[in-house]
This record gives sequence, C-alpha cells and structure tokens, in this order.
Amino acid sequence: MKALLTEVLTIAKRAGEAILAIYRSQEKIVVTVKEDDTPLTQADLAADQLITTQLKALSQHYPILSEESIVTDFAERQTWSHYWLVDPLDGTREFLHRTDDFTVNIALIVEQKPVLGVVHAPAHGISYVAAHGVGVFKITAAGVWEPIHVRPKPDKPTVVVSRFHNSGGTVAQHLQHMGECIIRPVGSALKPCLIAEGLADLYLRFGPTSEWDTAASQCILELAGGRMFDLSGQALCYNTKDSLLNPAFMSVGDTSIDWLNYLQL
Repeated sequence: MKALLTEVLTIAKRAGEAILAIYRSQEKIVVTVKEDDTPLTQADLAADQLITTQLKALSQHYPILSEESIVTDFAERQTWSHYWLVDPLDGTREFLHRTDDFTVNIALIVEQKPVLGVVHAPAHGISYVAAHGVGVFKITAAGVWEPIHVRPKPDKPTVVVSRFHNSGGTVAQHLQHMGECIIRPVGSALKPCLIAEGLADLYLRFGPTSEWDTAASQCILELAGGRMFDLSGQALCYNTKDSLLNPAFMSVGDTSIDWLNYLQL
C-alpha cells in the first residue's frame, strides 16, 4: 500500500503543477457554471484529464469516479468493490479568488470506505497522505513525511469554516453550547486536514458537498485519530445510493468528546 500511496501522491502533484501553471499565468481564467451552479475552469479540466489518464495507467485497474467526468449510473457503480474517487480541483472558488486554499483530492474506496487518501495543496507546497497499514503524514514543501495526529480538545477549540458558503455565522449559531471558540476560515479539503494535524478541532458542514469532496480527507482524519460523521453519529460512507451528495456532517479531532451534544439545531 505504501508504493501505491506514493504513486497516487505523484499523480496528485503532477495535477497540482498543471493547476499552478494556469493559476500563475497572466492569461484570463475562463469560467463556466455547471448545472449545480458551481464554477468550472480550464484548470479543473486539465487536472481531471491528467489524473484520470495516470490512474488508468496504474497496475491496479479500478474504476474512476471524478467530479469532472460523466458519472456512472448507480446500477453499475453499486457493483464496484474498489474504485478511485477524485476531485481534481477542490476549492475552485478559492482558486478564482487566489487564496491558495485549493487542493487535489484522490481517494481509494474499498467496500464503501476510504482506505487511501491524498490531499495535495499545490499553492502551499504541502500534501496530506494516509493509507491503511501505512499511516498518516503531512508532507512538507521540503519533502519530509511528518506523522500527524489530532489533539485533545483545548479550552478554546478552533472551528474551521468555509470562506464562500456563508457558514461562519451559521456554525456559530449551532454551536452556542460549546462556549468560546476560534472561528478560522479555510478552503477546500484543508479543513479536515488541519484537524488531523492538530491545528483545529471541529468542522461542521450543513451546505451541500459531494462524496469526492470528503473521501480523501476522511481517510486522513480517521487515521490521525479523528472522525467524520453525519449528524446521527454514523461515519460517512460512499457509493451507497444514487445521489453522490453527502448529508450534513461533522469532522472532529478529539473523539472522547460528544461533539453532537454541543449542536443546537
């Protein structure tokens, strides 16, 4: 699994290079709007093509489900025991607003659970990687693999929120029972990854997300000692239904805390 994780990281980094070439160019970024009212750029498409091509070239020939590809019907998908789940550019709004908080997300799903995850943040020069039987690491810009782990809940926990989904105030309203906390806006799949490395404690998401948004970071968070679960306390699962939308969910670090008890709906 370590060799496969390294191969997938290499693919994610190559996709990141393709994204950065567009991000840093002087040419105007062309934006179209998809049916779900989310933006699409040439960077999304370039990364998708590269990732899809290179995953197909691996010795493990698994199906690929990517945000920017045609979604396979559930009648066929439900027969998949193993498949790649890909978000070639997570945080397109972050990309367009040049915050640097966008990522390449690649996960391997086995029997509805993520068992390998790579979240690469090309503008930051860092990656988060995890695989069952291997461990979980943050890879620095210098290429150092640093083991990471969640932290115990501090007196003033840090809650990460989205910049572009108007979630800061909403989250604060629903967490009034938690007391004083620090609200930190962060983009893309970096939010659960910050929890995984012990720099944040909670991410609560009500707005729509899709399975490719969460799978890679869920693997990273879980192997770092945290959890990602819906508001009934059940871990997020994948490819269990026709829709690819996630329910509302929490990502947490310290699993000894009943975080749902803080929730005021």
